[in-house]
Amino acid sequence: MIKFPKLTTTLLSAILLLSSAFGQSDKLRIQSYVNSYKELAISEMLRTGVPASVTLAQGILETAGGQSDLASMANNHFGIKCKSEWTGETMHHDDDAKNECFRKYPSVEDSYKDHSDFLRTRPMYAFLFKLDPTDYEGWAKGLKRAGYATSPTYAQQLIRLIVENDLQSYSLAAMQRKESGDELFATGSMAQRATEDDDTEDKIAPVFIAKPIAKENLKSSKYPVNSVFNINEAKVIYAAAGTSLLALANNYNVGLKKLIEFNDLEPTDILTSSQLIFLQKKSKKGTKDVHVVEADESIHDIAQKEGIQLTSVMEYNGLQKGMQPATGEKIYLKYPAPSSPKLASAGAFKTGSDM
Repeated sequence: MIKFPKLTTTLLSAILLLSSAFGQSDKLRIQSYVNSYKELAISEMLRTGVPASVTLAQGILETAGGQSDLASMANNHFGIKCKSEWTGETMHHDDDAKNECFRKYPSVEDSYKDHSDFLRTRPMYAFLFKLDPTDYEGWAKGLKRAGYATSPTYAQQLIRLIVENDLQSYSLAAMQRKESGDELFATGSMAQRATEDDDTEDKIAPVFIAKPIAKENLKSSKYPVNSVFNINEAKVIYAAAGTSLLALANNYNVGLKKLIEFNDLEPTDILTSSQLIFLQKKSKKGTKDVHVVEADESIHDIAQKEGIQLTSVMEYNGLQKGMQPATGEKIYLKYPAPSSPKLASAGAFKTGSDM
């Protein structure tokens, strides 16, 4: 047997050097990805509760550190497929099957936001939000168990990325900001885009600012939480503060513009207070004759509680936008009132369409 010791040694050295170079290259690529999107991940954690460490790990894994075709050609950083409710642009790509449909986003920020909303609004992921936000292992294993990815080692890969790249520090940074009250975050480009792009009244500017969410006890509500029920024969849900209307529209297969119209709202995204959100058009008449105005109750509040179109309530009672009826006054729900109700004040009062 002829031996080639020098060749073997040289070849082995070359392989080791090449392996080291690739490892270093991967590490630099991952660090570059983290530096680019860490603030966006922190912002999304403050907005929705999805741990920044998990978001970054999923982004790194799904995009191969930002270099995948989906990332570069569709700004899709989380491998989210079209689903039946998706109405945006698409890109076809081989994944579990050939030529599968994936969501295509105008920007990476849109992809991060949609990822958070995707997890926040789907029932199969609801249990994750009961975990401690620092429990990245629970999140990683939970995502796999809920069916986010088909790879049998998906959870282990996420955990390894979080540990090796100290991604937990970004979840902790988000928690520190929350505790200190410094929850407002937006880079100059994000804040500018949210205002500059909103050049038509029908267009909804993406919200990339993590706004403080009012803390409310949903258990004290008289409405079922996170489930569909009926008011005046119209489907409705009681949505918590911080819920994304865009996510609700996607989840219940309703156009965002329609959802806003059904609820007499101004174009917006994140709900700043818990409220009723109708999933279909409300009736023009109520189920009872009158509604007695409660303290601090607006006409919009009454229209939502009774499941009636705001314009109908205003027409029946001779009211105009901004008018606030006094506490104890009767608001007619089926037919014109004999006279307009007394007003709480002559000044304007915010209705749902002013929110």
